Amino acid sequence: MHKINVENLCWCSNCLTMSTRPRITFDDRGWCNACVWTEKKKTLQWDVREKELVNLLDKHRRSDGHFDCLVPVSGGKDGSYVAYNLKHKYGMNPLALTVTPALSLELGDRNLRAFVESGFNHISVNPSHEAMRVLNRTGFIEMGFPYYGWLIAIQTAVIRAAIGFGIGLIFYGEDGEVEYGGSTETSKNPIYDVHYQQKVYLEGGYDKVLAASGLKDDDLYFFRYPCDDEFQSNPIQLTHWSYFENWDPYRNYLVAKEHCGLKEAECSNPGTFTNFSQNDQALYSLHTYLMYLKYGFGRANQDACIEVRRGAMDRAQAVNLVRLYDGHYPEEFMEQYLDYYQMTQAEFDAVLDRYANQDLFTKTEGRWKPKFIVT
Repeated sequence: MHKINVENLCWCSNCLTMSTRPRITFDDRGWCNACVWTEKKKTLQWDVREKELVNLLDKHRRSDGHFDCLVPVSGGKDGSYVAYNLKHKYGMNPLALTVTPALSLELGDRNLRAFVESGFNHISVNPSHEAMRVLNRTGFIEMGFPYYGWLIAIQTAVIRAAIGFGIGLIFYGEDGEVEYGGSTETSKNPIYDVHYQQKVYLEGGYDKVLAASGLKDDDLYFFRYPCDDEFQSNPIQLTHWSYFENWDPYRNYLVAKEHCGLKEAECSNPGTFTNFSQNDQALYSLHTYLMYLKYGFGRANQDACIEVRRGAMDRAQAVNLVRLYDGHYPEEFMEQYLDYYQMTQAEFDAVLDRYANQDLFTKTEGRWKPKFIVT
């Protein structure tokens, strides 16, 4: 973890993206590259990109009733939106796929069932529960990434399923690097490969975590990428829907709510002020808390930045919400976490302490408190 001078911290002058975010850049106005991208999207020729989409779809479109594309879904707003548009707007025959998360939430389970019942072919992939647990625990300890095993599987198991069904096109939702601030190497090219997945989405820890897990090969089938021969016999194109259409998470939510049966939580989610996203698994709250300890921004900051960029709130409102909600310690799930990781509270907190950035935080009465004030 690189050294951070608290006095040099800054936040985007348009939204609240923090200067500690990996791969973030700022222009001479103090705008982060996510806000610059939002600005640029207003002048992009989306009709040209839609033609690229149609050409890509036509390349893979089948007339024999066979699935012609695969969409990873959780039952949430984004995967549901992508699958809905592929089927109903573009006439594709998508196969929806869920890699079951470790600690699923009841609301997420209901939303996934509603999505399936709204008219989609769907399969659930359930890798070995113990292998998933060990990889998640190993990722938590070795990477500070509490659902790392599941994160691997939503890349590897999805590709294995596509090859098994003879599908050559996989659609994920948004390109988080481009949309939320990070690498821009995919901003002009809709197709990416497994090397990009491993470098960016798996944070370069794929081989490290698999090796550290101590699991045998027969436990790791759904967590390993297919071999080169398998790719050659069934080439796969990976892409993000957000390349082809101006990405708007709130619009996705409204479409999924109307057409796919999506329900939001009755109250705001832990650590934020929103209630309509990331309702599928309990480990997400721990993921965003660790993100906060590492970098100084959490779930509320992420949500507030999105709302500012889409014009739903001003920056002053965002600052107030982030100060109020960010950095929530996920106490409500702690019993589940300790049972799942098979850890004592002391062992669990020791992992948190390992990843807490002491340039940004100081520990007071057993909790990490920020040395900075969001401005």
